[in-house]
Amino acid sequence: MDRAVPITKMTASTGTRKSYARTRYINGLIKHAILIFFCLLAIVPTAIIVVNSFKTRDAIFSEPYRLPTQETFSMQGYETVQERSDFVVYYRNSAIVTLTSLFLILLFGAMISFALAEYRFAGNSLILLILLAGIIVPIRLGSVSILRIMVSLQLVNTLVALILVYTAQGLPLAVFVLTQFFRQVPRDLKDSARIDGASEYRVFWLVVPLVTPAIATVAALTIIPIWNDIWFPLILAPGEATRTVTMGAQQFLGQFANDWNAVLAALTMSAVPILILYFVFSRQLLRGLTSGALK
Repeated sequence: MDRAVPITKMTASTGTRKSYARTRYINGLIKHAILIFFCLLAIVPTAIIVVNSFKTRDAIFSEPYRLPTQETFSMQGYETVQERSDFVVYYRNSAIVTLTSLFLILLFGAMISFALAEYRFAGNSLILLILLAGIIVPIRLGSVSILRIMVSLQLVNTLVALILVYTAQGLPLAVFVLTQFFRQVPRDLKDSARIDGASEYRVFWLVVPLVTPAIATVAALTIIPIWNDIWFPLILAPGEATRTVTMGAQQFLGQFANDWNAVLAALTMSAVPILILYFVFSRQLLRGLTSGALK
């Protein structure tokens, strides 16, 4: 006959499980509270800027945290921006610089990462360390030298100068991330393609779809700093024809220091496009981060 389990042991076991469940529940609440706090810390300032850009000047100062009403709603800020600037040109310049730089970063970063992950040669580790140093050392420390180079190449006040700088700035991070993913691709798959007569370029393009999550991660982490940067546009391309969105917003911060409607409208117009892109590709970003963690 089976021995009966003492009631005291059953009670103790049940109490332990309840205590463990209660601890997990409390820990979960604490983690979610911290995450919600940081989310609000990031979202609320942007939301305040967007909401107040549709208000009258008096409402901005008297009711900064309330949504626009029929009495406080105003498009005066956007009208001022439209009249005294050319944001269409700014958007075009930012789009050209950002998308071209992103394309070059992903293309060259993937090719360099594939070579470092696939081939063993003298200086392989040294090249990777030099590229990793580009993540640690800010590129802005070389602003004077970069400006001299662009002056000698007659590239000042051109979008090409910004594209070259942003490509150099984004390559170290792209190589660091993509190299780890290329190393995780099964070697048998690549060797099978070589046995079938595929060239190394063909093998590379066959492997690229397998690291799409990593490419999406690099794209999401790279596109935002390029779009939001104001340092290099101010130094290398301050002209009206080459002005980017961030430079256009900075112009209103200086020119219309007392016209907060125009200032908030310009900030909103510069921030909303990149926020939309980030939300659209946020799923790919999470997939890239989690797939790298699970492998």
